Amino acid sequence: MQLLALFTPTRRALAVAVLSVACAHPAWALVTFDDVKRDFRSSDTAVLDRNGELLQRVRTDATVRRGQWIALADVSPALRTAMVLSEDRRFYEHSGIDWRAVSSAAWGNLWNTRTRGASTITMQLSGLLDEDLRRTSGGRSFTQKIGQTVAATQLERSWRKDQILEAYLNTVPFRGEIVGIDALSRTLFSKAPSGLDAREAAVAAALVRAPNAKPALVAQRACEVLRAMEPEQKVDCDAVDMFTSAAVQRRAFDANEGIAPHAARRVLRELRDADAAAPAAPPKNKETSIRTTLRAPLQRFALDSLQRHLRELRDRHVEDGALVVLDNASGEVLAWVGSSGPLSQAAEVDGVTALRQPGSTLKPLLYGQAIAEKRLTAASLIEDSSAQISTASGLYIPQNYDRQFKGPVSARTALAASLNVPAVRTLVMVSPESFARSLRATGLPLRESGDYYGYSLALGSAEVSLLSLANAYRMLANGGRYGTTTLTARPPASAADRAKTAAAAPLLDPRAAFIVGDILSDPNARTRTFGLDSILSTRFWTAVKTGTSKDMRDNWAVGWSQRYTVGVWVGNASGASMWDVSGTSGAAPVWAEVMRFLHAREPSRAPAPPAGLVEARVEFGPAADGNAIEAARSEWFLQGTEQPLFALDTGMATNAFAARITAPSDGTIIALDPDIPPLRQRVRFESEGRGVQWRIDGKPFARGNSAQWLPWPGRHVIELVDASGKVVDQRRLEVRGAGVVTKSARR
Repeated sequence: MQLLALFTPTRRALAVAVLSVACAHPAWALVTFDDVKRDFRSSDTAVLDRNGELLQRVRTDATVRRGQWIALADVSPALRTAMVLSEDRRFYEHSGIDWRAVSSAAWGNLWNTRTRGASTITMQLSGLLDEDLRRTSGGRSFTQKIGQTVAATQLERSWRKDQILEAYLNTVPFRGEIVGIDALSRTLFSKAPSGLDAREAAVAAALVRAPNAKPALVAQRACEVLRAMEPEQKVDCDAVDMFTSAAVQRRAFDANEGIAPHAARRVLRELRDADAAAPAAPPKNKETSIRTTLRAPLQRFALDSLQRHLRELRDRHVEDGALVVLDNASGEVLAWVGSSGPLSQAAEVDGVTALRQPGSTLKPLLYGQAIAEKRLTAASLIEDSSAQISTASGLYIPQNYDRQFKGPVSARTALAASLNVPAVRTLVMVSPESFARSLRATGLPLRESGDYYGYSLALGSAEVSLLSLANAYRMLANGGRYGTTTLTARPPASAADRAKTAAAAPLLDPRAAFIVGDILSDPNARTRTFGLDSILSTRFWTAVKTGTSKDMRDNWAVGWSQRYTVGVWVGNASGASMWDVSGTSGAAPVWAEVMRFLHAREPSRAPAPPAGLVEARVEFGPAADGNAIEAARSEWFLQGTEQPLFALDTGMATNAFAARITAPSDGTIIALDPDIPPLRQRVRFESEGRGVQWRIDGKPFARGNSAQWLPWPGRHVIELVDASGKVVDQRRLEVRGAGVVTKSARR
């Protein structure tokens, strides 16, 4: 009571109220400074590279505009001075309550909605930190005001003054959705809080007093603050008014900025999906920063290289591009450039995940399957000549890129030189449906069946994404072993996980994958199309394939080195055709630049051949002009498929028409038509090769290259047998519907 006797009546009444409320609510303001700082959440998420370098800032909270937490030492002295002069002149003197300000204010003004005159920074902070004390549109209740006073007293008891001011500057609302000094500085003044000058600081302080006031009122208040800050200076309030009016209209703090916008959106979406899949687990996307697998220096170089090259192609009607770099061993995405940015009219479209026709870039996967199935060797001769292939919709007549034919060529030359007709003939051997199944197994998102695409699938008529295509090439780089890609940084795989991955069965025979890589790394094999001095040739070991889709809508370059796989797409997001852009002038130069950057200080050596491969000397028989079809060379073979001579019209020749079934396709389902007499319904078998015969379900059926079969409901195996009795090809098919009842069936 002796202490209360020293106060004025107003102070005494207030102190009694404060003490009574404090006794009733002893737990107010127990939150610590570290708790507040730890729980602070920016409205943006910082997407970082693998080493913590900022790649992209993405707005993830649309309800508020809040920047990063700013330490008091990083706030300009002018702003600290302006805020104290404007909101709490005796901030460094009182212990939470400014009793002098309380005494000078009338009781009615002190405890109604107009409380700024006596409300200290500490009191305001207590109202910002405690939802129960937060000001509503109708103002604070008497209990809230008393609680705010008690909380301020307890804050001062447990926090330092610099902590109070730092927390206040980071949590105070300024204007509209803007909260905290970082968002205010970057939005209204386009600079960090450390760079605010006196005039900018005065405007900031004025906005605290009247966050959503008209610019003229804010300018008037800012002028008063500026006079208090610089009493010796003459303040031009008209100039302050003009500056304030312009500042409060500015929105310089972009919602999304950086060098990896598409990768940032992708990783945030992955985290949201993970949260949705495991709702019981703590949300992962509440963090204000996310670390990715990207490399910032590589990302910057890749973006610059793509944009620079596209500027050079601008007069050829090209404006879009995309690029992705994968780590062969881990599947980590090291660079993800989704678009050409300002050069594009559709910069938001992510070219890494968009579906496009891949053109000839599917050929390595096709030849890999044919070699693995022993339908071809790298030395097998395939006729590159005019072809007319019967299909359900008519004749399919493939053409080469240059509209010319090379005659008989080896599979090595056909793939490396990207000849279309030999690729189609190879698909005839493999069958579109079988090839489509293999493509899906490697992660390529084919929407339709192989029979839907038909033989044009060899030339890339299906739509795939750059990411899935690059990962399929990564499968070739890893000896036929498939693995998923990852963009989010994860702990290193354990020894057990690595062993499990290594033990998994490969999708493609490692020997076939090696041969395909050897072909795509062979500069001599590609000379017929690309010449000797090709952009695809690097001074270190790489394997690469280009592709161009129909009407020059898409251009690709995908390839790998010992450690990395790089995929590049160039075209137009609208689907419009480019003008005279080939594989070597479109995506390939960017691919080569990025590969050189990756291996500037890192070697790339050719892979070691896997077990089961044989290297043998081969020769080629004469062409029509009497010269050898190709020069003799050393070639790789799957063990058991090697032979010394490849020639036309000899028993040793292995060409595109050697003993194979051409119709029906594997997996065909035949539905019998109930409106047609069963005896009149037939399935036609077609094959190529000499001295062949057919077997159905293991029983001899017919001889010759064609036969007609009366279908019977059930699943059947159709086999083609050569003259020696060896099964050289087979198809599985299913017949559905009612068949003919035979005499044996009646019994």
